[in-house]
Amino acid sequence: MIQNIDNYIMRTLIYALLCIAGAITACAQPVAQQTEVRKVDGYKGIWFTLGQRSEYGDKYSGGLGTYTAKHIPLSIYAPKVNKTFFVYGGTTGPDQRYLLCMIGSFDHKTGTVSKPVVVYDKKGVDDPHDNPSLAMDDDGYLWVFVSGRGKVRPGFKYRSKLPYSTDGFEVIREEEMTYPQPKYISGKGFLHLFTKYTGVRELYFETSRDGVTWTDDVKLAGMKRPEDKNSGHYQISGQHGEKVVFFFNWHPNGNVDQRTNIYYLQTTDFGKTWTDVEGNAVQIPVTDPASPIMLREYYSKKQNVYIKDVNFDEKGNPIALHVSGTGHQPGPHNGLKDWSILYYNGKTWEDHKITTSDHNYDTGSLFVKGNEWTVVAPTENSPQKWGGGGEIEMWKSTDKGKTWKKTRQLTKNSPRNHNYVRKVVNGRDPFYYFWADGNPDKLSESLLYFGDSKGNVWQLPYDMPAESAKPAKMK
Repeated sequence: MIQNIDNYIMRTLIYALLCIAGAITACAQPVAQQTEVRKVDGYKGIWFTLGQRSEYGDKYSGGLGTYTAKHIPLSIYAPKVNKTFFVYGGTTGPDQRYLLCMIGSFDHKTGTVSKPVVVYDKKGVDDPHDNPSLAMDDDGYLWVFVSGRGKVRPGFKYRSKLPYSTDGFEVIREEEMTYPQPKYISGKGFLHLFTKYTGVRELYFETSRDGVTWTDDVKLAGMKRPEDKNSGHYQISGQHGEKVVFFFNWHPNGNVDQRTNIYYLQTTDFGKTWTDVEGNAVQIPVTDPASPIMLREYYSKKQNVYIKDVNFDEKGNPIALHVSGTGHQPGPHNGLKDWSILYYNGKTWEDHKITTSDHNYDTGSLFVKGNEWTVVAPTENSPQKWGGGGEIEMWKSTDKGKTWKKTRQLTKNSPRNHNYVRKVVNGRDPFYYFWADGNPDKLSESLLYFGDSKGNVWQLPYDMPAESAKPAKMK
C-alpha cells in the first residue's frame, strides 16, 4: 500500500511539473497508468455512518455498498459473453471501514461469480460517496468511473486491460467529478453527467469519442434566487437509445436538507442541445428555480423530494421514481414517506402513488416490461425501524403506474436492513438487480445480494477462497 501511495505521489508531481512547463496536452489527458491486479476473498460491502444523528437515528447509515442513487449505473449485462458486470463499494471485513472500489462479474452460463477485483484503493477513505459507477463501450472494454468528493479528493476514470474482463485496469484520467453517471452511446462515445462542488453542488456534463480525450466541462444547472447566497442540485439519469435524460431537484440556498421540486432535461444529439420533454430547446445552464422545465413544485408545501430511479415506457417516454415527505430527519415526527412515479404519457405528466416507507434514503429501482411496471425497494420498515432500508418488497402495476399491488416480499426476518436496490442495464435473470444489507444503528458486516424478475434472491459469497463460486439461493 505504501508503494501505491508513493506511485500516486510521484505521478501527481510529474503531472504538476508538466503543467508548470506548459505541457497542455499532458495536463488535459494524463497518460494511462497500469494498476496491479488485486483480488479480495469475498463480497463484503462498506458500512458507513454520516454521523448526523437525531432521536431516531442517523440521517443515513448502514450497508452502503451500492450507494448512492446518483452513481449510475452500477451494473451492465454483456450479451456477447453472457455475463453481468457490477461495481460496488467494498472493504475487507466487518471491522474494516476503509473503502475499496470493487468490480465483480456473474457468469450466466455457469451460475458463478468471479472473485472481486480492487479497481482503486481509497487509501483510508471510508466514505461511499466515493463509490464507483460503470460503463461499457462497443468493443466490450469496461470503464469504471471512481467518484471523487468535490475538490478534496479527485475522481478517476479506469479502463479494463481486456474486453469483458475484470483482470486488470489502467487509469486513464484524473479529474474533479462527483456522482459519476456515464452513458455510452453506440457509435458516438461517452456522455458523462456528473456534479462539481463550486461552493455548492452544480450539474455538468462532458463527452468523449474514445474515453481518453474529453471535451471541457459544460454546466447544465446552477439555479439561485436573488435572495440566495447558494443553491445546488442532485440528478438521477437514464438512457433510451441515443436519448439521455435526467430529473433533478433544487437545494434552496444550498441546503441539501431542503431538497425540493422536480425538474427535467434531455438530449438526443449527444449533448449538442438540451430540451424539455417536448423537444423545445432550453438554454443552459439553467439558473432560475422557477424555470419552465420545473415539473412539480414542492417548495411551498415544505416537502422534500428524493429522486431514486429513471426508466421509460415502450415509446421512450420518461418515468421518475421518487420519494417525498416532510423533513430530513427520520422518525415519527416527520411521518412516513410517499413512494410515487412521475410519468410523461406523451401529452402530460402524471403522478401516481405506490406505497410508503419510513426513511428518505430508502432506495429502490423501477423496471418496465411492456405494460408491466415493477418497483423493487425496501418498503417494509423492519428490522431496524426508522433506519435507512428495511425488508425488500416487489410492487407491480399493469395500468402504467396508476395502481400498484405488492406481489412479493423478497427478504424476511433479516438481521439487518437491506437498501439501495440497483437495477442492471439490459439486465437478465437471475442477476436482474443487486443491493447490500447493514445495520443502520451500529457498525456491522454488510452482505451483498442479487435477485431475479420473479423475486428470487441469492447472496453473494462473503468468504470466497476459490477464484469463482456459486451464490447461495435464499429461502
